[in-house]
Amino acid sequence: MPRLVLLRHGQSQWNLENRFTGWVNVDLTDQGEAEARKGGTLIAEAGFTPAVMFTSVLKRALRTGDLALSAAGLKDVPIVRDWHLNERHYGGLTGLNKAETAERHGEDQVRIWRRSYDVPPPPMQDDHPHSFAGDPLYEGQTIPDTESLKTTLDRVLPYWDAEIAPRLKAGEDVLIVAHGNSLRAIVKHLFAVPDDRIVGVEIPTGNPLEIDLDGDLVPTDARYLDTGRAADLPPLPEKQA
Repeated sequence: MPRLVLLRHGQSQWNLENRFTGWVNVDLTDQGEAEARKGGTLIAEAGFTPAVMFTSVLKRALRTGDLALSAAGLKDVPIVRDWHLNERHYGGLTGLNKAETAERHGEDQVRIWRRSYDVPPPPMQDDHPHSFAGDPLYEGQTIPDTESLKTTLDRVLPYWDAEIAPRLKAGEDVLIVAHGNSLRAIVKHLFAVPDDRIVGVEIPTGNPLEIDLDGDLVPTDARYLDTGRAADLPPLPEKQA
């Protein structure tokens, strides 16, 4: 049966600065690089050899994947990059410090923007300092100007169905290196997590989440490889008769 490993990128510079990052192409911190290498070491120790690595087009995910594969001795694994695995788009909040934003708009409002399932932040305007209009990474694509977790899932899931699931159903092991919210969307789908509970699912940076799947891609077991930094996992879904 296929195995899937989900790896959130290591700590980024804007994680450290407590800023809404979204699609901004920030790099890893030294700690983030160390997390990525340790993730790769743990992947090797688990005997996990992916047939392919899927990742977003953002630097922090790409570098995490490269560092992890190198540490695991898996430099020849094919890499597929796609913006549909990007982090959630934080719209007009992009680049703002989270604490300062709470002072300006109120903690309750910011909590709704960050933690509700289907309420997006204000949209990003074309004159925003981090506008992605004209970014060559998205040339010819229709991209959002803000996203909730729900709309993040709405873009991730079709990509999962079209590109990732067929590889798993063919019996291949797959590594996905992406972001807190794009991986949360995949976890919601696989574990059938209710809308009101998925926002409470945390995915630690740089800690590989290994998931055993059956032939229908229903999880049969799951574990974080770094047990000292593990987060709580949703319960395994019940197999439908």
